Amino acid sequence: MSASYRGGEPVAQVVRSGFAESLHRGSVAVTDPAGALAAAIGDADSPVFPRSSNKPMQALAMLRAGWEPATEADLAIAAASHRGEPFHIERARSVLAHAGLGEEHLLCPPDLPGDPDARNAVVAADGPEPKRVYMNCSGKHSGMLAACAAAGWDLATYRDPEHPLQALITATVEELTGETVEHVGVDGCGAPVLAVSLTGIARAFGRFVEAPEGTPERRVADAMRAHPRLVDGTHGPDNRSMTALPGLLAKGGAEGFHVVAAPGVGAVAVKIDDGGGRASMPVALRALTTIAGLDVPLSAKPEFDALTWPEVLGGGEPVGRVRTLL
Repeated sequence: MSASYRGGEPVAQVVRSGFAESLHRGSVAVTDPAGALAAAIGDADSPVFPRSSNKPMQALAMLRAGWEPATEADLAIAAASHRGEPFHIERARSVLAHAGLGEEHLLCPPDLPGDPDARNAVVAADGPEPKRVYMNCSGKHSGMLAACAAAGWDLATYRDPEHPLQALITATVEELTGETVEHVGVDGCGAPVLAVSLTGIARAFGRFVEAPEGTPERRVADAMRAHPRLVDGTHGPDNRSMTALPGLLAKGGAEGFHVVAAPGVGAVAVKIDDGGGRASMPVALRALTTIAGLDVPLSAKPEFDALTWPEVLGGGEPVGRVRTLL
């Protein structure tokens, strides 16, 4: 594996009023159901930070540490990048409460909800006071704390890369990706973020959806698919895609990252070079159909088309689309 990401190729363009005004470059890895690389665009081999797309693997490590979620919804919020909607906050607090912990134990940064309606409601009720539980990674941090409580590990240092939980997460990521973690950074929430290749993380997601029923891997995937609104919010692309396409597992990450996987089909990991998120899901879903061969049911086609050809607005009206180049 090379030392750093080398960049990709044109994968999407933004067309406004019949004129191509922007171009997104990126890289794509497509793996088959057995985890072998089936196709690649750009640099699928160099290490990248998957950011929040690592969360299903982090949630798996929490289970391996001995955490037993009170509900599968609690497990889903631990793998989520939520928008701070009321049901997100309720679920993060549930994880903490069942572990005998409170919001004061969270070490993610204070924030306001990402969902506009939820943010406005919070500001109207309490004023613009950021709270750690509103931060989009508070579900993950709550799960990390619950796992530490279950294992008897120190709570105050759970974000430290040398902490037993973070060591277990690293081992889990390396096992599922089949790669050695090339670099450890600090994610936006303050927890470690681990660099692996696009091929590696696509392989890992394939293992989640192909895992036998009853295994911890399958449990994480099933929790996310059963509660997609918890994973990224009411209007989020992960929720919309998993709701429209039963069996699909989807998880986005910051800086233009997205991973999708479907049982019996394979998995796709996408990194958009400029870090913009608007092209990552369209490219990922288009690759899953045109390259991996996912068959989209007729009932899901309207939502699938909306996700793969998102509208560009002018004056509040549709005047173009993001167009994938796969």
